[in-house]
Amino acid sequence: MDEKRQLKLQLYHLFARVASAMANPHRLELLDLLVQAPRTVEELAREANMSVANTSQHLQRLKQARLVLDEREGLYVRYRLADLAIARLWLELRAVAQQQLAEVERTLDAYRRRRHEFEKISVAELRERLRRGEVVLLDVRPEPEYRASHLPSAVSIPLDELERRLGELPRHQTIVAYCRGPYCVLADDALELLAERGWNVARLEEGVTEWQLAGLTLER
Repeated sequence: MDEKRQLKLQLYHLFARVASAMANPHRLELLDLLVQAPRTVEELAREANMSVANTSQHLQRLKQARLVLDEREGLYVRYRLADLAIARLWLELRAVAQQQLAEVERTLDAYRRRRHEFEKISVAELRERLRRGEVVLLDVRPEPEYRASHLPSAVSIPLDELERRLGELPRHQTIVAYCRGPYCVLADDALELLAERGWNVARLEEGVTEWQLAGLTLER
């Protein structure tokens, strides 16, 4: 084999290293969590319902492919995405899978069982209705994700606190909820609760990553 052929194959081996690191459902879930905010191994393990040891092993695979970086903070190690391009790659992978695999849509319907019941609001409409003071934008993700970054004007009430904090939401405005994007059920659960209690509600499908990749500004 000549030298140019060997170098070409070496390039494909390097590309395959990235693909191999992502070719695991648990590692994809970890990337999806890190898209929202940097986290420690322990935090990721709790969110992904895995052991700390197993989570650490998956993170090492992602680190070897330079998809994530780690920083030591005292006794803990905090992981973050290596670059915004990783988030873009993750969103493109999801989009291709949904376009090419009919099972994605069927599984998503089963997971987000009420996703077609609530009004969906576009980013452009949201910005205009916020400007007119017609809606309240509600971020129902865990508080650390909100602190890391959130949509402008968003109010943070994590889903597990929503029922006891309903009094903080005005009755005369539509509540627009968002969470981690179109493959997240947190906003649906929030809208179900709010609708049952009499609020007018709508869902923003986009999350912070989709917002940022569209060239829009986030608040931190």
